[in-house]
Amino acid sequence: MHDYDLLVVGSANADLVIGVRRRPGAGETVLGTDLVVHPGGKGANQAVAAARLGARTALLARVGDDDHGRLLLDSQRAAGVDTSGVLVGGAPTGVALITVDPSGDNSIVVSPGANGRLTPGDVRAARHLVQGARVVSTQLEIPLETVVEVARCLGPGSRLVLNPSPPQPLPPEVLAVCDPLIVNEHEARVILGDREAGERPEDWARALLATGPRAVVVTLGAEGALVASAEGEARVPSVRVEAVDTTGAGDAFTAALGWRLGTGASLAEAAAYAARVGAAAVTRPGAQVSYPTAAEVDAL
Repeated sequence: MHDYDLLVVGSANADLVIGVRRRPGAGETVLGTDLVVHPGGKGANQAVAAARLGARTALLARVGDDDHGRLLLDSQRAAGVDTSGVLVGGAPTGVALITVDPSGDNSIVVSPGANGRLTPGDVRAARHLVQGARVVSTQLEIPLETVVEVARCLGPGSRLVLNPSPPQPLPPEVLAVCDPLIVNEHEARVILGDREAGERPEDWARALLATGPRAVVVTLGAEGALVASAEGEARVPSVRVEAVDTTGAGDAFTAALGWRLGTGASLAEAAAYAARVGAAAVTRPGAQVSYPTAAEVDAL
């Protein structure tokens, strides 16, 4: 019996968001809207997204002993996330500087702060959380060695979902337990490195599967997603909505997919549901504040 449907091990950031008519070029200054501060970070986003859908969710992360850290903890608790694994102190809370253009597309610069102090020792100390989760989801806004320790601490029957963002080459022992590895085109190409990647999502997925993951999901934005495993490949269509802000939509997709896999859904079924969750998230501004409940997803 697992204590949690989903444990998220990852980053927690304060998102500092400014709307702009267009992104500035090199050496250029543009005026934007008033600054808005939202709770964010890939790890914290995924935890809130899953909890709002009804998953029993816990977060293993590190925040600073500051106002941004308290904002993040308040947001997690309000969503129903178990925050017993959130460590406080050691550095200021991570911050993401985000610009959003009128189409809803965003550009992001992250200062990791306390996220960079989440260590392998922290994971070992929280082994009961890792082994008590049906699905463990992580990303690369925390140190790679910490992600490696997560892979080593997985309990029997637990499943690892990894979104390698921001991307970097991954060690074989991590790739071997990814089920699935979730990437966009840029992330796929970085992980494949010098290997021949091809031009089609199917090519990237096959090349990635050859590196060791048990399954791969390639996200394709407005074109939906491609899921691939030893059983074959399938395209998952997107859901057409009017995008307001894409910030955090990928995190909502990943969280929903991981949770549904833990309930016994197939990879294609989980990805189709996750696409609906991600679509609902882009119809509202912000990251965590935009995430839908299960009832809102069903109504989409």
